[in-house]
Amino acid sequence: MFERIITEKAPLPIGPYSQAVKWKNFIFVSGQIPINPETNIVVKGDIAIQTEQVIENIKNILDKAGASLDDVVKTTVFLKNLNDFDKMNLVYSKYFKNKPARSTFEVSRLPKDVLIEIEVIAITGDK
Repeated sequence: MFERIITEKAPLPIGPYSQAVKWKNFIFVSGQIPINPETNIVVKGDIAIQTEQVIENIKNILDKAGASLDDVVKTTVFLKNLNDFDKMNLVYSKYFKNKPARSTFEVSRLPKDVLIEIEVIAITGDK
């Protein structure tokens, strides 16, 4: 069975899912959007500001699970507009120094009409 990960330092789930689940040494973080966990409101701003909030949320969830961004092995990035790719990538590269595997998609719509959503898989312990 897996362990459910929950922290108030990231937006709480609004549906029947977990912020993340940990199974053995794997951590699966659900897609995170740019909601400030203190206000529960989407951060205003461009793709750079929204990307930073998303990654900070992911970082806080991983911390609760006993991991860090350095433990991330795979990310999936969903963008409202692929024209934002370069600006998103500048912020992303500041956080993910280990360069995990990544897929990036343009999607027609995201929850709360945000510009970005990111989900990650991390591995802790013996790698």
